[in-house]
Amino acid sequence: MAIAERDATGRTGAAGASGADGRAGRRGRGSRLARLRRDWVLLALMAPGVAYFLVFHYGALAGNVIAFKDYVPFDGLWASQWVGLDNFRAMFGDPAFWSAVLNTVWIALLQLVFFFPVPIGLAMLLHSLTRDSVRRFVQSVAYLPHFLSWVIVVAVFQQVLGETGLLNNVLGDAHLHTVDIIGNPTAFKPLVIAEVIWKDCGWGTIIFLAALTQVDEQQYEAAAIDGAGPWRRFWHITLPSVRPIIVLLLIMRLGDILSVGFEQMLLQRASVGPDAAEVIDTFVYYKGLVGGDYGYAAAAGLFKGVVGAVLVFTANKVAHRLGEQGVYR
Repeated sequence: MAIAERDATGRTGAAGASGADGRAGRRGRGSRLARLRRDWVLLALMAPGVAYFLVFHYGALAGNVIAFKDYVPFDGLWASQWVGLDNFRAMFGDPAFWSAVLNTVWIALLQLVFFFPVPIGLAMLLHSLTRDSVRRFVQSVAYLPHFLSWVIVVAVFQQVLGETGLLNNVLGDAHLHTVDIIGNPTAFKPLVIAEVIWKDCGWGTIIFLAALTQVDEQQYEAAAIDGAGPWRRFWHITLPSVRPIIVLLLIMRLGDILSVGFEQMLLQRASVGPDAAEVIDTFVYYKGLVGGDYGYAAAAGLFKGVVGAVLVFTANKVAHRLGEQGVYR
C-alpha cells in the first residue's frame, strides 16, 4: 500500500513538474513573440547591417577554398583543379612574401607603440580643458583629417615633404641642403606613422572621451583635498577609468594588426619601391588582381586572417588572466 502511494506521489510530482515546465516554455515563447512584435521596427532597421555581414563577411569565407586550388576564373570555383597545400608551400618559400610580412610587422609594431597611445593622451588633454569652446574647437580641428581620403592625405604630405615640396623650397631659399623624405625608403616607415597619427588620432579620441565623461568629478575633488597631485589623480582615477576601454581596443587592434593600410601603402609604393612599402595587402593585390595568381593570393590572405584570429584569442586570454573583461568571456 505504501509503495503504491509513493508511486502515485512520484507520478503526480513528475506530472506536476512537466506541467510547470510546459507552462514556463509557453510563457517563454509568448514573451519572445511579444518582444518581436514590440521591437519589429528596430529589428527591421538592423536587418540590412546583419545581411551585409552575413553576405560579405561570413558568406565570403567560402571563397577561401581557392587557396587550395589552382583557381582559373573561366573554369569557376568548383571546376578549378584542387592542389591542396601547394599554394602555401610556394608562399612560404617565396622571399618576396616574407619581405612583405616583415614590412607589415614592423609598421604594425610602430603603429602600436607610437599611434595607439596618441588618442588616449589627446583625449585626456581635451578632457582637462575647462572652456567648452576651446575644447570643441580643438576637437573639430583634430577630427577633420579623418574625413579626408588617403589620396588627399598622401598628396598633402608630398606637397610639404616631397622633393619639390614646401620644406625643400624653404631650405633651398635659405641655401641649405634639401632632403627628399617622400622618396627615401629609410624614412618611409616613420613617414607612414606620422600620416596615420595626423589623419586618425583625433577620431580615435571619441571613445576615450566618452569613457572619461563617466568619471565622477567628486573623485578628483576628494583626491585633491587629500593632497593628491595631478599625476596621482591621473594614475589612480583617470587611468583605471579608461583601462577597460584601452584593453578592449588593444585586443581589437591586435586582431587587425596585419592590416596596416592598403590604400596608404599602394599610393606610396612607387616612390620608395616594394622593398620598403610592400605589405601583405599590397602583395595580395599584385599577386592576385594584377598577376592573376588567385590561389596564391588567397593563401596569403588566409594566412593573414589566421594570424589575426590567433592574436585576438591569445590577447583575450591574457586579458582574462589580468582580471580584465576582454572582448568576450
